[in-house]
Amino acid sequence: MNSAPLAASAAPQVHDADVAREYGPFDGADCIHGVSFDGRYVWAATGAALLAFDPDSGRPVRSLAVPCDAGTAFDGTHLYQIAEARIDRIDPRSGEVLASIPAPGAGADSGMAWADGSLWVGQYRERRIHQIDPATGQILRTIESDRFVTGVTWVDGQLWHGTDDGEHSDIRRVDPTSGQVLEQLRMPERMHVSGVEADGAGLFYCGGGRSGVVRAVRRPRA
Repeated sequence: MNSAPLAASAAPQVHDADVAREYGPFDGADCIHGVSFDGRYVWAATGAALLAFDPDSGRPVRSLAVPCDAGTAFDGTHLYQIAEARIDRIDPRSGEVLASIPAPGAGADSGMAWADGSLWVGQYRERRIHQIDPATGQILRTIESDRFVTGVTWVDGQLWHGTDDGEHSDIRRVDPTSGQVLEQLRMPERMHVSGVEADGAGLFYCGGGRSGVVRAVRRPRA
């Protein structure tokens, strides 16, 4: 396992987050743990069910009764869902769990993303992100952070993750080799970040934790 230490460097670019829209709260969902996007629908992990909603209308369209207490990811075909100490691979049409692997934090995991054939799994209190093999759960690389890590996402070759210390939250772009913070989006006061997923078209979908909402945040242009 390779570990990428934090590097000392110039201060990151800092912006106030531009919250474009808010979705929910949804019936029966008092917390959002993870968020993903399948190209059409946003998926939100609510604890007892994965809820899919249309980001244009905000209307829920699907619900899969699977345990989902942390991060969610989509590989183009299947959903991946953290369920305590394991990660389940799920058929999004039927809700069937097709396979499971151990979660790297054994129940202490937070966000999750899919990129380049790997799963990227955040660990909240350990302040790190693991790249893991989706077939075995083997840790391939570890990136250290200096903040609690919530959601994780990749977009246009950039690695972003959410942070939340109970009082302040932001979304950070980090160097995937060194862990250096390159850019920060500061969330407004009392807006917490749980899951994070980029839609590839200029937005981040961010879980709002116990608020029960999902927020669309505009990604800064290069």
